[in-house]
Amino acid sequence: MPQESAAAQHGGTGVGSVSVNGRPLGLGPVGGHVTLLDWLRSRGLTGTKEGCAEGECGACSVLVARPDGDDRTRWTAINSCLVPAAGCAGQEVITAEGLGTVDALHPVQREMAVRGGSQCGYCTPGFVCSMAAEYYRPERAADQHATAGHDHEHGPNGFDLHALSGNLCRCTGYRPIRDAAYALDRPADDDPLHQRTRRPAPPAAPVTVTGDQGDFVRPADLAAALRLIAERPDARVVAGSTDWGVELNLRHRRAPLTVAVDRLPELRACTADDETIDLGAALTLSEIERRLDGSVPLLAELFPQFASRLIRNGATLGGNLGTGSPIGDSPPVLLALEARLVLASATGTREVALADYFTGYRQSVRRPDELITTVRIPRPLAAHTAFHKIAKRRFDDISSVAVAFALDLDGDRVARIRIGLGGVAATPLRARATEEQLTGAPWTREAVRAAADRLATEGTPLDDHRASAAYRTAMLRTALLKFFARTRGEVSA
Repeated sequence: MPQESAAAQHGGTGVGSVSVNGRPLGLGPVGGHVTLLDWLRSRGLTGTKEGCAEGECGACSVLVARPDGDDRTRWTAINSCLVPAAGCAGQEVITAEGLGTVDALHPVQREMAVRGGSQCGYCTPGFVCSMAAEYYRPERAADQHATAGHDHEHGPNGFDLHALSGNLCRCTGYRPIRDAAYALDRPADDDPLHQRTRRPAPPAAPVTVTGDQGDFVRPADLAAALRLIAERPDARVVAGSTDWGVELNLRHRRAPLTVAVDRLPELRACTADDETIDLGAALTLSEIERRLDGSVPLLAELFPQFASRLIRNGATLGGNLGTGSPIGDSPPVLLALEARLVLASATGTREVALADYFTGYRQSVRRPDELITTVRIPRPLAAHTAFHKIAKRRFDDISSVAVAFALDLDGDRVARIRIGLGGVAATPLRARATEEQLTGAPWTREAVRAAADRLATEGTPLDDHRASAAYRTAMLRTALLKFFARTRGEVSA
């Protein structure tokens, strides 16, 4: 076919197979519209379930082998209902069936069984896979030592309950599931999946698939990807597919060509110098969180509130910004950090301030032939920062209002303040009028109250199913007052 030969020019190979539970399974002509979940179930691996088809329930979670440095592997839980099966070509996947057997249960399966962690069982395979990813997480031993016992979100064994934040159970109840998680010991030295982490993860080879389920291409490098999207303006670019997967499943949207950029090395760097911190647009949020290790406090505050761990294991900053959603959680934070975006096309690169990037509802200055390659954060970072997400649930929810602050004080006066807003207009935006009012003003309760009244007028809050306009207005005012109270505590300390 003409499309096949055109796609093949961009470094693709045959679709090949996926290693599933330790044995290769041929993918066949899966195309770009077949999810990993549907493909697994078509191969008889029906432990993996579809519950919501949008990455919110976790019944579909599986383990994939991801790079953990150059010479190690990290077992990572993802939502198989969202990612294209073709994108897993040459990769390693473990489902609940591959963790243990009836006669030799995996430690996670055994603890779930003996502690009553399953009733109907529909959600159980997903819980088991997410729990297994945390079971093998290499930092868990250090977390166990650091917590010296446990708090309400961490067990005495270092188990982080956020690992299960994307898994929902409707009948068992969470206490026995938590008990199972907290009862897990360290993996045994002869555990095959634990031993697998000591070797490199499989490389992401270029892939080309053409079929009646849409074309799929993983280009060999960034140059090939840029040439392809320049030639095919109808292409859908995906990284973690946490947004596009929902469009496929629930809205039944289709694209003639899917271009995967999630494993392009040029989009996966994380570097820092005295002037900037550069984050590759295809790094997952979980990878950024680990690499930064709290060195950007405002991002560290964002990550636990961004969807669930399952979603953060796939979602990227490039994807969150590329969709242009006015309710994305990362834009307000990046606006407060005065981030800039590096945009690349086949004809060159350019740099755009994020404050100038959004032009309308889900619209931006990015051309169809351009990719976001880097999110650039300038240094020095502000001394006082905060991210306030107002939503109906504490975690794993879409925000009604999101506000990010970055403040520098000169004595008791505001030397510099940047405020990013989400959910209050057709685009994420900077609260420039409030910033101007506060700059040079005393950082006092009276001045902040006056500025809070101004902040409440920024944007054009709407009534919708998440919140009323009046509520959004009130939350904007409250957010600044709350930030003031927090900074006074920091200054006093």
